[in-house]
Amino acid sequence: MAYDKRELLLIGGVLFFMIGLLGTGLPLIYSVVIAVAIYVGIKVFVGKRKQSLAKHLGQGICADCGSKLEGGKCHTCDANWRNDK
Repeated sequence: MAYDKRELLLIGGVLFFMIGLLGTGLPLIYSVVIAVAIYVGIKVFVGKRKQSLAKHLGQGICADCGSKLEGGKCHTCDANWRNDK
């Protein structure tokens, strides 16, 4: 099972947060429940954000002007690229 660097950082951060909660005197079960809730919440938030961006951007963005690509072409740059010369 291969993990990305971001995944390992998230797991490590949540683990350290859980250890910090234990240091405040919170029982182990509450610390684990809070840490798992934070982990799942972040994963759900990031997943929905990626879906939103993929839906909004479609095929990508133009490197020159930053507009959305439609049909594999930029509607701004492809229409005017011959007029620049």
